[in-house]
Amino acid sequence: MIEAHSLTKRYGAKTAVDAIDFTVRPGLVTGFLGPNGAGKSTTMRMIVGLDRPSDGSVTVNGKPYAQHRAPRHQVGALLDARAVHPGRSARNHLLAIAATHRIGKKRVDEVIGITGLESVARQRAGGFSLGMGQRLGLAAALLGDPATLILDEPVNGLDPEGVAWVRVFLRSLAAEGRTVFLSSHLMSEMAQTADHIIVLGRGRVVADAPVGEILAGAGAGTVRVRSPRAEQLAGILETEGGAVTLVESDVLSVTGIDAERIAELAAAAGVVVYELTPIAGSLEDAYMALTRDEVEYHTTQTLAEENR
Repeated sequence: MIEAHSLTKRYGAKTAVDAIDFTVRPGLVTGFLGPNGAGKSTTMRMIVGLDRPSDGSVTVNGKPYAQHRAPRHQVGALLDARAVHPGRSARNHLLAIAATHRIGKKRVDEVIGITGLESVARQRAGGFSLGMGQRLGLAAALLGDPATLILDEPVNGLDPEGVAWVRVFLRSLAAEGRTVFLSSHLMSEMAQTADHIIVLGRGRVVADAPVGEILAGAGAGTVRVRSPRAEQLAGILETEGGAVTLVESDVLSVTGIDAERIAELAAAAGVVVYELTPIAGSLEDAYMALTRDEVEYHTTQTLAEENR
């Protein structure tokens, strides 16, 4: 479990993390989202003792990271997959880490197998692709068989098969009762992997809820309606307090009225309806809505506008 209480980090006049509180619980995959500059990496660095909080505290499994006698057995972290000596082989890199943490060679071979590095284990890490580097970083995080995993963009550079493997693997670790905390900019992947989401914006928590709850608010009850008398139906729905957009000549997008009520109103008016589809919001929709006012740098001109 990871617990943050009023966790704060300042760099001079800039507050990168602003008195945040959150709990990352065991048995769940918790996603950590936010725009660039929101404070995600700084928060992760404070969790594993690489940055010292200006105020507040953060503990892992009941203690600050530095107070654990065998931290690698408590926490496995992947924060920068490039932090590898390029002249070392993957296996020697893992052996060096293992030796400094009293971890046996058998476990090194186990994590090489778990992460699919057998064929390149004796190759120099400097020649690895981005995806192979990610696998090596994940292998290092797993060395101590930790109760808690903290992963920053773990699927960056992986091919689709690798991404799917990470998803299944992380969910299996959570199913064992471990704490899994990961950040990613791949919203579709996060939606399939995470059980719970924490969103940061400008150093503050703007959302902390189960994925289902966040998704429930993303669609805002939108219903797609197709009818040959779409304009007539639009007037009826607007009278009932619905917000209606004519998407095509025979297609409406309706919010504020659920599908059942739309069906009842259409039937009462004798309007034929060919389609009535509730639209589920995506995690990307929810994320964009939550962080709309939290982005540090905004694009002011679209490519289409630029080319006019």
